Amino acid sequence: MVAFPNITGPVFHLDGGTMASGLEASRKSSRLRIILPLHRSQDAQVQRMVNFLQPGTYIRPHQHPRDHAIESIVLVQGSLSFFIFDDEGRVTSHLPLNESGQGALIDIEPRIWHSFIVTQPDTVIFEVKRGPYDPETDKLFARWAPVEGGSGTGEYLRFLGRHVQRWPS
Repeated sequence: MVAFPNITGPVFHLDGGTMASGLEASRKSSRLRIILPLHRSQDAQVQRMVNFLQPGTYIRPHQHPRDHAIESIVLVQGSLSFFIFDDEGRVTSHLPLNESGQGALIDIEPRIWHSFIVTQPDTVIFEVKRGPYDPETDKLFARWAPVEGGSGTGEYLRFLGRHVQRWPS
């Protein structure tokens, strides 16, 4: 399962039971992550998601090519290392997000190559993107990075991990 069903009802509260269910599902997922869509329909103009993540999940570097495709990520718990890349796949920035309250938000404009690695078990982020979601145009995946589920993903995650060690937090 890639995602839970979209929630229903006029109000959503991220409570302990929902957190526990999401984290348990992420631990059992072959992708080591699962999304809880908060938008009530896939054609919503604002896409809001809670993403439950475990170390070892692979987010293939990508960009959002549409002119309106801004993205914001807020760390709820845990930690991750967010990466910005140039067009050739070189890491240009490493931005740690952690619970210390320093650096717990990322906001990026369209056409920025990015990815992240999860650096603490049971990491949770809140993500907001402009919709509606169209799987054909939402993401442009980097040709210079391995395909999710393909060979080389473990090596690529180790490559990114080495960047974390080189950059000061």
